[in-house]
Amino acid sequence: VDLGRRTQITAVATQGRYGSSDWLTAYLLMFSDTGHNWRQHRQEDSLGAFPGNSNADTVVQYKLQQPVIARYLRLIPLDWNPTGRIGLRLEIYGCRYTSDVASFDGSSSLVYRVNRRPSWTAMEVISLKFKTLRNSGTLFHAEGQRDHSLSNATIPPSTQNAKLSSSSGKLLASLGSLLDDQHWHHIKLEKLSTHLNLTVDKNSQQVHTPPELSLEKQRYFNIQTMLVNLPLKSVYKPILPNRNFHGCLENLLYGDLKLISLAKQNNPQVTVLGNVTFSCAESVSVAVTFTDSLSFLQLPGRTSWSPELFSVTLQFRTWNKAGLLLTFGLQLHDGTVYVYLSEARLRFLTMCAYMLPGSSLNDGQWHSVELHFSQDHLSITVDKDEGATAHTSVPLPLTSESHFFFGGCPSQGSSKECRNPFKVFQGCMRLLTLDGQLVDLIKVQQRLLGNYSDLQIDMCGIVDRCSPSLCEHGGRCTQSWSTFHCNCSSSGYRGATCHSSMYEKSCEAYKHKGNTSGHFYIDVDGSGPIRPQLIYCNMTEGSTWMVIQHNNTEFTTVQSSPEINQHVAHFDYSSEEPLLAAIIRQSEHCEQELSYHCRKSRLFNTHEGTPFSWWVGGLGEGQIQTYWGGALPDSRQCSCGLQDNCMDSSHYCNCDADFDQWTDDSGLLTLKETLPVRSLVLGDLQRPGSQAAYRVGPLRCHGDKNFWNAAFFDKETSYLHFPTFHGELNADISFLFKTTSSSGVFLENLGIKDFIRIELSSSSEVVFSFDVGNGPLEVRVQTSVPLNDDRWHSVRAERNVKEALLRVDDFPTATQEAPVDGLVHLQLNSQLFIGGTASRQKGFLGCIRSLQLNGVTLDLEERAKITPGVRPGCPGHCSSYGSLCQNEGRCVEKTNGFSCDCGQSAFTGAFCHQEVSATFQSMTSITYILKEPYELSRNASALPSYIYTDITLRGESISLSFRTSQSPALLLHVSSFHREYLTLLINKQGKDSQISISWSFAKLTWMLPQKNKMYLSINFTLEAPYLTYIIIVIMMFQIDQNSREDFNLTSDVEFNSVKCLILGRVRESDGLDSELAEFASLGFTGCLSGVRFNSISPLKAALLHPDSPVTVTGPLLQSSCGFSSSENPYAAETTHSLSGTREPVNAIKSDSALIGGVIAVVIFVTVAVLAVMARFICIRKETYQNQDVKEAQPEEDSHEFQLGSQADSPSGPSENHKEYFI
Repeated sequence: VDLGRRTQITAVATQGRYGSSDWLTAYLLMFSDTGHNWRQHRQEDSLGAFPGNSNADTVVQYKLQQPVIARYLRLIPLDWNPTGRIGLRLEIYGCRYTSDVASFDGSSSLVYRVNRRPSWTAMEVISLKFKTLRNSGTLFHAEGQRDHSLSNATIPPSTQNAKLSSSSGKLLASLGSLLDDQHWHHIKLEKLSTHLNLTVDKNSQQVHTPPELSLEKQRYFNIQTMLVNLPLKSVYKPILPNRNFHGCLENLLYGDLKLISLAKQNNPQVTVLGNVTFSCAESVSVAVTFTDSLSFLQLPGRTSWSPELFSVTLQFRTWNKAGLLLTFGLQLHDGTVYVYLSEARLRFLTMCAYMLPGSSLNDGQWHSVELHFSQDHLSITVDKDEGATAHTSVPLPLTSESHFFFGGCPSQGSSKECRNPFKVFQGCMRLLTLDGQLVDLIKVQQRLLGNYSDLQIDMCGIVDRCSPSLCEHGGRCTQSWSTFHCNCSSSGYRGATCHSSMYEKSCEAYKHKGNTSGHFYIDVDGSGPIRPQLIYCNMTEGSTWMVIQHNNTEFTTVQSSPEINQHVAHFDYSSEEPLLAAIIRQSEHCEQELSYHCRKSRLFNTHEGTPFSWWVGGLGEGQIQTYWGGALPDSRQCSCGLQDNCMDSSHYCNCDADFDQWTDDSGLLTLKETLPVRSLVLGDLQRPGSQAAYRVGPLRCHGDKNFWNAAFFDKETSYLHFPTFHGELNADISFLFKTTSSSGVFLENLGIKDFIRIELSSSSEVVFSFDVGNGPLEVRVQTSVPLNDDRWHSVRAERNVKEALLRVDDFPTATQEAPVDGLVHLQLNSQLFIGGTASRQKGFLGCIRSLQLNGVTLDLEERAKITPGVRPGCPGHCSSYGSLCQNEGRCVEKTNGFSCDCGQSAFTGAFCHQEVSATFQSMTSITYILKEPYELSRNASALPSYIYTDITLRGESISLSFRTSQSPALLLHVSSFHREYLTLLINKQGKDSQISISWSFAKLTWMLPQKNKMYLSINFTLEAPYLTYIIIVIMMFQIDQNSREDFNLTSDVEFNSVKCLILGRVRESDGLDSELAEFASLGFTGCLSGVRFNSISPLKAALLHPDSPVTVTGPLLQSSCGFSSSENPYAAETTHSLSGTREPVNAIKSDSALIGGVIAVVIFVTVAVLAVMARFICIRKETYQNQDVKEAQPEEDSHEFQLGSQADSPSGPSENHKEYFI
């Protein structure tokens, strides 16, 4: 359709042919100014077709999001009514378009001269439109004089972008792409007070104004040169030689001045230099687009080829690294010539030659290829570059029957002349010549010349999918013809568009994945703009602290000086400002130590007077604060003033007493609005004798309000609603849930047609579904375990322009690719529903926690407080996180989360994972005293308030780790009021070391690895229902010289009335034989850690709980000489089992390859066991005869000792041996 003149088109409407079955169902829309070089109109950012009609009468109108200015419109039918033909009634809506146009030939320019300084305005604007076929050129250039220095700004268009540069050569901005396509492009440069805004077409970028650029002081403009306060003769000097603009400019505006219109009116402020015409004469350049794998162009050879010299030339542009450009056959030699791209290099292949001229040819720019033939010589030149020319001597005769195939070959079997062993070409070609004659591609389009398939003729349909880049967070965009890829390496993000963070949002989240203290990357807003940063997480205390350091956390002294009025200290934090603000905002508590030590150096002087010292705190530049650590804001007090215990009651700070002695005012700053401390000003330091010292500690925060933010939905009809979710191009949603229901909707947001939804469709399936206009898509994850088990499960869903993905817990991620060139914008307009839908159907029953959309946490608890059927918070965290409590630690429920109670464990730490270790010397002794039981007390009226039910032992659970070079060495001694004992001893016999456990009635010994210094973790489990000892199997593994021993022992001997436990030297050896007494007096030298006897941890009590019934004599030093098994996951496991049963017992689970070795060991050991059984039986019988006290307790003999039972609870029955690996 020819509209007669350039028109601003705003809408297009279609209708079927009247009274027929002829209508279009889909079409493409093209625009042009000249009737050539068509440009396809893009709907949103896709190249999809426009929907047509469904009958012959209904009018379907499409309103263009941005008006199109063109003279010609072309509608290309894609599909139509299958029972009819192509039929159409078309209406175009718009209005007349007028403009001022100027054409430049590469040596011409306009100069605008400002005779007087313009009035100051808050914003100045330069705007224009341009079109060109050249890939470079200066659009305008500004120069100014400031102290005889020059500054300039240039914007050269190229196929990649438009660039804004300063006089120093610094690139300020780069924007746009493919600007040499002979279509109009719009540029606007806005100068604000501190920023420059550059807009190219629909994309904008903001940069800081360089100091040398000041557009408000302009004297005159040059379109190529915009000069300020320079002699007139400078105007006529060439600016950037060989880079002048060649093309057309339209509507050149400086503020409200129309400069082209002024030039046409011969206004004296505008000077025309060179050949400038006020119209846009365009050269016709017909391009052809190869769109897919079926595209090819076939051209016949000339009827008469010059025998001396002939040539083939073309220009191409593409994003692909590979593709066939040209192929033709050699009739006389039965060979084929191929010119193709491989790895973005041009390659030439015949039966004799293979050359590689040119490189990096997939950059989207136009590249030329010239093939020149002369008898036995061939040369190939790329981009008219002498350095990219290759030569060969091969006879290449051509005849009139020769055919040239560009881009590819006809489909298989349709042509015997063309075979393509390479990839097809996808891109654009133009200026094809055969023997110097330009090929008329319009005749090809009209089927008057050659043959083709799947081509778009008279247009170049190349699209830059990396401008603007859809790769987020600094991901590097690369592209091919049909798609783009994001390289997310070193960005800290992942996914098809580098959208999702690889790191957790807080230390709390890392802790609940089982991590211990250390440095972690924290990304507080997930996929938001704040970049992840390395932060130290302290998890050793009850709370999990995020510790943010600054440049001066050390104790700093300040000496008095009459020359210095004030001492000022500034604190620069290791984390960036947005991260600091987010951490403080989402933490439940933040604090920072502020300590001031003084001697004749006052802080605030009097309560009413001007303070000598103050500090600045808070986000941004901060605010002056006149209170000190431990006091209330704006109180001008210190902590002692608040507690009324200052050294001088007439002052509110110790330092204000002005004593000639050292004192201090220290405390914690806890008001989050005043944190962090930015600077510190100390003023009273001029007087002789004044001294001061200060310390500002790191910022510490704990409690992630987002991580535990939860709501409980107890009705199917209940839901929470929030404002519309805006995730047009990228949307990520993450949350945790727990439920006993088998289905329910977690989240839903609707639009007119678009929607997004996540739901539990069954007890083992989660579905993520959405529609962005291409039809509904679903991503499903099927789990192998039920999800309605009332445990926390995590869900993460992401949708971007390339794909959608869904992950549930640690199950494999399910993905669904987005349609190629489909619609990409998710347009929603309803409220966001959580836990249900607007129809109140398929509601979710259970808990949802830590719900985040595009990095923003929704406050479920606050909304639940005002919503019927929904309760804030959600208890029951131990069911999911209880396994994190190690080494007999007990999980304790909290309102927000859980904690591990290590009271019954020999370990400490957040997860009871840190061993309590100490270094012993030979004189060191730790005695843990237990009270005599009530039944042994002679005074029945004096009933003690504590009765230890496990003092009479029918089972012992002993665990400890040690490191020593001493031999013999006593590890543990347990004695009773009946002169019974149990000792654990290591000794060296010759070259071998052994460990033995001795009772007053028996002794057992095991060999240990041969090492000078041994570090072993030992666990004994003794149970008492049987009469005899039988050694079933002994196996030992050793990895990295760290062994782990596990023993299961059984006997029917009771160990009555335990009196005390002793670690180290035994000072009273009553009841021990002479050899053991001698060993016990030597003590223990080395490291002990993780010592636990049943529910008693004597070493932990001695080091951490001095109020417990424990006595320490000799030197005892707490150290880190031990280590826990969690820190050494590769430690070997060795299990020793002694049992009174005659059933086969597997001491350790192992692979079948070890069975043969096990059997051999069993046979050997069994023979030795039979020899010692008789001796053990005799000893046991004799022991029974001497133990009359035990006969008075027949009921308790029926109970077995249960591992892990607490000291203040009865032993429960147990039928299974339980092994502890430490």
